Amino acid sequence: MLGLDVSTSGIKLVELGRNKAGNLVLEHCASVPLEHGWITDGNIDKFDEVAEAIRRLMKKSGTKTKNVAMALPLSAVITKKIILPGGLSDQELELQVETEANQYIPFPLDEVSLDFCLVGPSATSADDVEVLIAASRREKVQDIQGLAEAVGLKPVIVDVESYASRLALARLIEKLPDQGADSIVALFELGGMTTSMQVIRNDEVLYDRDQAFGGAQLTQLIVRQYGFSLEEAESKKRSGELPEDYEASVLRPFVESMVREIARALQFFFTSTPHNKVDYVMLAGGSAALSGLTAAVTKQTTFACNLVDPFEGMEIGDAVSLKKMTREAPSYLTACGLALRRFKQ
Repeated sequence: MLGLDVSTSGIKLVELGRNKAGNLVLEHCASVPLEHGWITDGNIDKFDEVAEAIRRLMKKSGTKTKNVAMALPLSAVITKKIILPGGLSDQELELQVETEANQYIPFPLDEVSLDFCLVGPSATSADDVEVLIAASRREKVQDIQGLAEAVGLKPVIVDVESYASRLALARLIEKLPDQGADSIVALFELGGMTTSMQVIRNDEVLYDRDQAFGGAQLTQLIVRQYGFSLEEAESKKRSGELPEDYEASVLRPFVESMVREIARALQFFFTSTPHNKVDYVMLAGGSAALSGLTAAVTKQTTFACNLVDPFEGMEIGDAVSLKKMTREAPSYLTACGLALRRFKQ
C-alpha cells in the first residue's frame, strides 16, 4: 500500500515493504511540487491539475502498487474520546458510537463519514472502555477518494494527517533512551503555509497548535529581494541556485524568525499546561532542513533539537534516489506514517 501525502505545496509518495528478517524497506519514494492555489486550506481547487501531478509522481517513483492510504488535515476532522461500557459486541458498540456522535458532530450523521476505534480500558472506571471517534464531512472524504480513483488508485484508508505523522514519529521515539518512555517530545511540522505543533508523551497528545507560518514566506522574501517570479523563486529555493548574498540577507533572518515562532509556540504550551519543559524538539516538513535551524532552536530554547528522518533504520531499496531522499527526508513524515498503515491494520 502506498502512502500519499497531498498538501498545499506538493505531493509525497512512500511505499514500504519488509525484508526476510522483518525489517522495514523503503521501496519507493518521490515528490512533486504543486503550483500555488491548486490546493487551499485542504480544498482541491484544481482537480485535474492535481490528478495529473499524481500521475507524474507515480511514474517518477516507479511503483506499480494501486492500494493507497491518504489523509485529511486535522481541521477537516472532528475527533473525540468517549467512555462506553465494556463488553459490548461490535454491533452494539457501533450503535452506541452513532448515538454518542450526535452530541459532538454539528452536522446530520447522513452527511458525515464516521469511524471509531477502541483505545483501551478507561483510566477512570474499571468496567468501561475508551473509544476514539473521528468524523468528517462526507464531501471532504469523497474529494480525496475521487482524486485517487481518477488516477487509477484504490483508496483503502483515509487517515488524519497529524495521526499519520505521529505513527511515523513513534518509531523514532522508540530509538530514544529508555525507548522514549515518559519523554515529552514537541514535534514541529514546518509546512508551506502552516507550522503544526504536537506535544506527545507516551503516545498521548498533551497539546497541539497550528500557526500561520511556513516555507512560503521564505519564497516571498526571495521574490522581494531578487525580483524573481513566484515559480522561479520556488524552483531556485529547491535547487539552491541563489545569489551569493542569499544566506546573509534572506535565509539567516528567516531562520531567526522561524526560531522565534517555535520558541513562542513552546511558551504557549508551558503557559496553558502544567509543564515547563520538553525533553526533545523534533523538526519535520519541507523547511526543517534549512541550514542552521536545529542549532538555532537548541540555542534559543535550551532543549535538544533534532531533524526528523522518518526512514532512519530502514533498508533503502534500489529504486530510491539516496541523495534526493536524504536531502528531503524530513518532509516525508506524514507520507511515511500513511505507508506504515499497511502494517497496522
